[in-house]
Amino acid sequence: MTALQGGLASLASYLAAHVLLCLVPAFFIAGGLSALVPQQSIIRYLGPDAPKWMSYPAAAGAGSLLAVCSCTVQPLFAGIHKKGAGLGPAVTFLFFAPAANILALSYTGVALGADFAIARILLALSFGIGIGMIMAVLFRESEVARLADSLTFAAGESISGKALLFLGTLIALLIAGTLKLDFLKAVVFSSSVPWRGASEVQQVLDRWVPVNEATGAEGLSLQGALLIGLLAVIGATAWRGLGKVDEGFNRLTPVTLGLVVATPVFAAMGVHVTPSGISLTVTGRSLAVIVTSLALLPQARRFEAWDVQQWLWETWRFVKMIFPLLIVGVFLVGVIRVFIQPQWIQAIAGANTVLANLAGVVFGVFMYFPTLVEVPIAKMFLSLGMHPGPLIAYLMADPELSLQSILITSAIIGKLRAWTYVGLVALFSTLAGLTYGAWADGTSALTLGIAVAGFILMLSATLHLIEARRRA
Repeated sequence: MTALQGGLASLASYLAAHVLLCLVPAFFIAGGLSALVPQQSIIRYLGPDAPKWMSYPAAAGAGSLLAVCSCTVQPLFAGIHKKGAGLGPAVTFLFFAPAANILALSYTGVALGADFAIARILLALSFGIGIGMIMAVLFRESEVARLADSLTFAAGESISGKALLFLGTLIALLIAGTLKLDFLKAVVFSSSVPWRGASEVQQVLDRWVPVNEATGAEGLSLQGALLIGLLAVIGATAWRGLGKVDEGFNRLTPVTLGLVVATPVFAAMGVHVTPSGISLTVTGRSLAVIVTSLALLPQARRFEAWDVQQWLWETWRFVKMIFPLLIVGVFLVGVIRVFIQPQWIQAIAGANTVLANLAGVVFGVFMYFPTLVEVPIAKMFLSLGMHPGPLIAYLMADPELSLQSILITSAIIGKLRAWTYVGLVALFSTLAGLTYGAWADGTSALTLGIAVAGFILMLSATLHLIEARRRA
């Protein structure tokens, strides 16, 4: 019963506290990117003739748009590799898509804090490009032979201005709901609603889902319970309202979209139980969510009906693919957390050492979790005493590598290249953990910046030397 209660507590806090203002907009962003952005406009920048200053950032940018795990990214990686992308940009895409896609970053920021999200994107960006460039240099000769027979990238269709504006508004909605800024927290209006039974309901929720700071259990508020109910209603209406929208708009489509808009707006409000009833607070965040949500309506009307249908259908496809796995994963995290003793984690990874960071990397490789589930796992480890350094090492390695993804990668690019990639990911993930851990322990950002810059210069000089010798 204790384990079951731990699983339910983890699931309740996840659904009530983290999903609505984070993943709901992110799912619609992922759907919009898939439906409204022409594929050719992304992959044409990864070709062998593209300059490095453009191809590698483009590979990272394309990866950031996709909510994929280490296995789901493999078909996309195989596709761009076969169509003529250079090995370096293709590997950067393979690394960056699971490590720092928009869903993973937004969820990391909400669940673990902005520091972890910023560290994750900066480290993934620099190390992902670094790994790609190393792979390109090490296997340059075989790449020349492969690319000689490959297809070239056509000019393709570019992204329309209205699509960029629409996606920008969705991103603004995501930012408005997740960033912790003073003007978003500012109270605009507050009121009290008398309800004598509110305290009793909250007491029942506290018994069902108790707060436990030692294990990171956040409990369940009355607002959270209402939001979970709204999510259930959205799921019931979206099964046809969004799931069948590719066949045409139906009467449940506007109902689903209305609930989707209303739910984050309610989540952005402050709802607190008082002895006399409920206190309702409208903040700057509430207004920002309302304004950005309403701004989407006139923009959506500028698209063809088929484009909007595809956007909604792709969004629902992402939800069906990812959300059930998240539910199961988060529940299991709560169950597992009951049996793990904090002293175990503190003994293995309680300090920022090389062995602790390697332990985080090894755990990430052998314990495969679907995309985004690594975040609640990381939150559990953090609450049990894991040092932030090994935690970042785990977050870098877990989405990238799993035993099955290693086998698939070796089938696509060969065993030697695949295992070279695995070794580089393990090395750079460990370095990422040591770097962030040193910052968390108080090392100045200037010192770390000089160290990282020196490492990058040494790496660049080494790659340049190898390239010069090959040309000679």
